[in-house]
Amino acid sequence: MTWILEMKSVDASYGGVPVLKDINFKVFEKDFIGVIGPNGGGKTTLLKLILGLLKPVSGGIIFNNDLINGSRIGYLPQISTGDMNYPVTVKDIILSGLMIGKGIFSRMSVTDRKKADHVIGQLGLEGMEGATVNELSGGQMQRVYLGRAIIGEPRLLLLDEPGNFVDSSFENDFYEKLKDLNDRMAILMVSHDIGTISAHIKSFACVNRSLHYHPSHEITNEDLLAYGCPIQLITHGDVPHTVLKRHE
Repeated sequence: MTWILEMKSVDASYGGVPVLKDINFKVFEKDFIGVIGPNGGGKTTLLKLILGLLKPVSGGIIFNNDLINGSRIGYLPQISTGDMNYPVTVKDIILSGLMIGKGIFSRMSVTDRKKADHVIGQLGLEGMEGATVNELSGGQMQRVYLGRAIIGEPRLLLLDEPGNFVDSSFENDFYEKLKDLNDRMAILMVSHDIGTISAHIKSFACVNRSLHYHPSHEITNEDLLAYGCPIQLITHGDVPHTVLKRHE
């Protein structure tokens, strides 16, 4: 399997305060990795390091230039209702994913617009090209921002808590779209919803200051305890219940 990126002994901090320590991690083609861990554990920081928005204090991040050169890294950030107040259309948002490498006053080409039309059709957004974001449901909006992330045909797609803004009617369809995309790109998805994403991902990375990689989509509370991830795994079953760790 061909690798896409490798992190070697990476440390990261904000204002001198350590956030991530000694991160060693490798991403391969067609990986679909769920990134889990507590709030403040460094999950979003991991994505910022990969995107180049934050420089490591020490260590290095190496990209396979045979794959990444000429191809963007797609990024779907966390979305909030505050993002719905801008008077910009669906097609314009998706086209903005091609702005990297263009001048500030550059115009979109006919080829660019054809790419946008293809993505709009791929994500089931036909007829909404001229709609503004405040006219969209949560699921439709998530599709639009996913379209912006993939229009550049990336080899690596980063998703930061995508489930936070997906309505229930679109949730299954959203993960089916990701499954299709995973045939041609690796995916790293930050999520708190372990029970849901475990049915779709291929492996886990537990991030809590350090990083522990789990090479399977199945993970137990015992695994989480061993990896130092103080989060609770809740699964579906016939009888709703929660099992807490035994008191000493």
